[in-house]
Amino acid sequence: MASIHPHINFNGNAEEAFLFYQSVFGGTFTKVVRFKDLASDEFQVPEHEANKIMHIELPIGNSLLMANDVPEIFGPTNENENRSKIVIHAESKAEADQIFNGLSVGGNVEMPISDSLWGTYFGMFRDKYGIEWIVEFNQQ
Repeated sequence: MASIHPHINFNGNAEEAFLFYQSVFGGTFTKVVRFKDLASDEFQVPEHEANKIMHIELPIGNSLLMANDVPEIFGPTNENENRSKIVIHAESKAEADQIFNGLSVGGNVEMPISDSLWGTYFGMFRDKYGIEWIVEFNQQ
């Protein structure tokens, strides 16, 4: 069965926010990926954004709280909307495809589901009701 985890977008202060969340919930970050960690000829990262968070995870109970900083090329994150996504961790590629293809009908696909640069099977979309979703299968 798939599980659901919240994901929050930040305007450059994801690390600060997650250090605060960690001080409240405790625990250890299970993943911290900075934009510089993914830099390549195909994915160039401006120096002023290199240390910003591309992905961070903090386990809370049986769930994960996840986040990223939104790169400036996408414009600022509206603090009152467009700030969070519902993340579904599928148990297989087939389940990820079924969920992604089902929920995205009539919506707007932001990133088609496919193998990601960070090693997961990943897709992102806004459904026909305006809700933002990420569907991911960790192949590792």
